[in-house]
Formats: sequence, C-alpha cells, structure tokens
Amino acid sequence: MATIEYVLGDITEQEVDVIVNAANSSLLGGGGVDGAIHRKGGPEILADCRKLRAGHYGGGLKTGQAVATTAGKLKARWVVHTVGPVWSATEDRSPLLADCHRNALRVAADLGARTIAFPAISTGIYRWPIEDAARIARAAVEDSELDLIRFVLFDQRSYDAFARP
Repeated sequence: MATIEYVLGDITEQEVDVIVNAANSSLLGGGGVDGAIHRKGGPEILADCRKLRAGHYGGGLKTGQAVATTAGKLKARWVVHTVGPVWSATEDRSPLLADCHRNALRVAADLGARTIAFPAISTGIYRWPIEDAARIARAAVEDSELDLIRFVLFDQRSYDAFARP
C-alpha cells in the first residue's frame, strides 16, 4: 500500500519518477499545470506529444485516458498526461475523474515507476469543486501498489481540501 502525501508547492519541482500532467486533449500544451510542465520540461515533452499525435493518438487523448512521455528537463523521469473532465452540474462525470487517477497509476506502474505526483486534476479551468475532486482523487488512489503518491497542491485552499481526513 502506497504512502500518500499532500504538499503545498509546485508540481514541476517534484523529485519523483512520474509527474502527472492535467493535459488538454490535444497533448500540445495549454495553460495551468499543463503549460507549466511544458515550459519547465522544455521542448522534449512537446516533441514526444507530437509523436503521439502522429500515431495512435491522432485524434487527441480522450478524457480519463493516460499516456506517458519523457519529462525533459524536469526532475522526474516521465510525465503521464491525462485529460480531466469538465465539471457539470447536470451530469455525473466523477467516474471519468477517478479514471484519470487510476489510468495514470497504471501507466506509471507499467513504466516501472515507484513514486508519482498528481496535481488537483480538473479543478482549474475545468471548474471541478475542490472538495469533491479531493474526495474522488483520494478514493481512486487508495489501493495503489506504488510506494509513494504525492498530491501537489498549488494553493492553501486546495491543500486543505486534499489533506483533510
């Protein structure tokens, strides 16, 4: 069973095997966590993403799926990209948000990773309420076989929501 940690900080600074990117479906960079990872990781990440788009992921990455690339200049070995769902008041998309976490863990394990860092997926421009996202994320990772799962939260409100028992 994995150790689960919650830290207030910058996900691009984490020294783990895998950093999870809250990517957009194009895999070609964007804002928020996605933009920060691409900027700090350098052009190697974008080059790998373009190769994915030229192959199996020509139509982009579907919501809830996950795929790995190099981590470029980041301290991690790999970036696992996953596309979170946009929050909806009229449709329960919770299973898709849980899939983001479970599929990222599966891809990480397939790579041989033992440690992983997650951001608060879908809580930025996709507007998922932070308390609900925290509950879903914690439940999705609780049975992982990795050694360490770290949630890296950008602000105090997010940290408080995730770290709350």
